[in-house]
Amino acid sequence: MKYFEVKFRIETSEELMQAARDILSAMAGDAGFETFEETPEGITGYVQRHLLDRDCLDSILSDFPLPHSTVSYTVSDAEDRDWNEQWEQQGFEPIAAGRFIIHDGRHLPPAAAVSQPFAPLEIEIHARQAFGTGTHETTRMMVGTLASMNLTGRRVLDCGTGTGILAIAALKAGAAEAVGYDIDEWSTDNARHNAALNGVGDNFTVLLGDAGILNSVEGHFDVVLANINRNILLSDMAAMRDKLTPGGRLVMSGFLTNDILPLRQRAEELGFGLVSQRQESEWVCLVFSLQE
Repeated sequence: MKYFEVKFRIETSEELMQAARDILSAMAGDAGFETFEETPEGITGYVQRHLLDRDCLDSILSDFPLPHSTVSYTVSDAEDRDWNEQWEQQGFEPIAAGRFIIHDGRHLPPAAAVSQPFAPLEIEIHARQAFGTGTHETTRMMVGTLASMNLTGRRVLDCGTGTGILAIAALKAGAAEAVGYDIDEWSTDNARHNAALNGVGDNFTVLLGDAGILNSVEGHFDVVLANINRNILLSDMAAMRDKLTPGGRLVMSGFLTNDILPLRQRAEELGFGLVSQRQESEWVCLVFSLQE
C-alpha cells in the first residue's frame, strides 16, 4: 500500500506538548491516519494515500481543543516500509488494569505477580499498532471497567476492535462470546492472531467493516464496547443501541472531557442512562445502561 507521510508541527508550551500529541493522534484517525511517530516538533503521521481526508484534517486542526495550541502540517510521499516496525520491535512493559496484566510476550510480569492465590488474568498482545495495548489511558480505563463487571456468560460486541484486547479481556473474564469489527484489515488480522494467542479464538468472531456490518450480525449483546473517537461514537451510537439487550451496558472511551456533554446528550436521546464515569488525564470512559 502507498502512504503519505504527514509531519505535524505543534506550537504549544512544553508542559502541554505530550497532551497535544495524544489529542492530535486520537483526532487524526477521523482523517484516515493509521499510526504515528513522535518527533521533537510534534508527531509524524502515516495514512494510505486514498484514505487521506484533507477537509476533515483541516477542520480538526482549525478547532484544536487544547488552549493556546496550534498545529500545522506538510505532506509528502512515504517510502514503502512497515510503519509499526519500531513499535513491534520495542514492545512494551507489563501494564496493570484492574485484575488484568497486559504484556507483549517478551516483557513478562514478575513471577510473584502471577503466583498469588488471586492472580491477575494475563493478556498477551502482539500489536501491529501502538494503540490497543493498554499503554494508552483510554484502553486502560476500558479494560479496568471490564474488570469490575460481571461478564460471566455474557455476549460482547467490540466496535473498532483494533488489537482485539477488549474482547479478549471480556472473554478471559468469563464472557461466552465476542464479536468485533474494524475497518482496517491489519487490525482484524491482528485481533484474530491475538485471540488465538490467548486461547479465546474459538469464541471471538472478527469482521472487516464499519458499523454497517452490524446489519449482518444476528442477535443482541449484553455489553457493547467502543473505544473510538467522538465523531464516530456520535454517528454509530444508534447502531450500537440497536444491538444491545434492554438493560445492557454500553462502555465508551476514546474522547476528551470536552466531549462528554454531546455524547451524554446523544446517549440520553437514544434511551441510555449514565451508570459511571472514569477519567485519566483529559481522557474519559463512560458507562451507560440501555433503559428497559
